[in-house]
Amino acid sequence: MSIPFDIIGFDLDGTLVDTSGDLTAAVNHVLDSVGRPLLSTETVKQHIGGGAKLMLQQGLEATGGIPGDDFRPLYRQMLSYYEANVSVHSRPFDGALDLLDQLDAMGVRYAVVTNKFESLAVKLLTDLNLAHRMVCILGADTLGKENAKPSGAPIFEMVKRGQALGAGGRAAYIGDSIYDVMAAKNANVPSIAVSFGFLHGPVEEMGADAIIDHFDELLPALRNLG
Repeated sequence: MSIPFDIIGFDLDGTLVDTSGDLTAAVNHVLDSVGRPLLSTETVKQHIGGGAKLMLQQGLEATGGIPGDDFRPLYRQMLSYYEANVSVHSRPFDGALDLLDQLDAMGVRYAVVTNKFESLAVKLLTDLNLAHRMVCILGADTLGKENAKPSGAPIFEMVKRGQALGAGGRAAYIGDSIYDVMAAKNANVPSIAVSFGFLHGPVEEMGADAIIDHFDELLPALRNLG
């Protein structure tokens, strides 16, 4: 059965790929370097979604604040470590690869729209052998930070790039945070929230048009929304 959408957008961290292990390692690398206690993966998960800078800021604040009031070198340190270790532990969520295969079989295009830097998203997806399958990979810096999620701009751009490759214009967006749901609303496309992601609160309170607990449920949810 087909679905009534031409292109599907996915958030990356906590939606398409479980990146929590590598993101936790990057935060803890910085915390260890300044003599702070290390954070659990479950704690760091709560800080993912708004971009790497916010994630590190919240990690530092949770362990005593920003040392010396100079955040920039610690931020650069984290990015350098993460870039070198971006795919050590990160893997697609259960069912994600089968889902992409089904979308391919239906001729439905898909893309990644993330608040990760584009270069890091491309590197991660390349390491996981997924980058070549995407219509596009849009990061927080692709259109300028003022156009990162929750702006709808990157979703509009995703549709534009998909249409340039022959896709139709009807889109839906899948994510795990309020930034994702707001971006979809701002782009006037349906949103689906994944309950298995890096949630900051009850998934039911995010305001998504549908919720799924596993990728096996995504195609039926998209048909219902259509």
